[in-house]
Amino acid sequence: MNEFVSIAPSVKLGKDVRLSKFINLYGCEIGDETKIGAFVEIQKNASVGKRCKISSHTFVCEGVEIQDNVFVGHSVTFINDSYPRATTASGELQTEVDWKVEKTVISKGASIGSGSTILSNITVGENAIVGAGSVVTKDVPANAIVAGNPARVLRYLKQEKQ
Repeated sequence: MNEFVSIAPSVKLGKDVRLSKFINLYGCEIGDETKIGAFVEIQKNASVGKRCKISSHTFVCEGVEIQDNVFVGHSVTFINDSYPRATTASGELQTEVDWKVEKTVISKGASIGSGSTILSNITVGENAIVGAGSVVTKDVPANAIVAGNPARVLRYLKQEKQ
């Protein structure tokens, strides 16, 4: 194993996955032909589909499902807890038993712009585009282009003639 890549034995890597140096993967699943950039962490119980590109400095936490053909720009952060706390009501440091992971889904063909933050309990629809630096606080419809803080629909992608 490369000294600059940390991949736990629990990781399921698909065929022809390309991994950069300085990554941390554990307990996750990465689909065929996906490319993972440098300084990316993908936590347990997260999944990345086939033919995705996860750009450098991105954090994919537990509970995130990234479907096939998704682009994730540089320094994107996913959130899995709406009300995070360090300690319990009694003042003890929280552990996994003290909270429930909240799911986030990035649907097939979507693109997430660099520097975006995607809150938990969110679905980004198929082929949607999230503009760079956006904070996504609610579901994004399929084929929508959203941007801002909070992200708002700017317009919809035109359907190509078949």
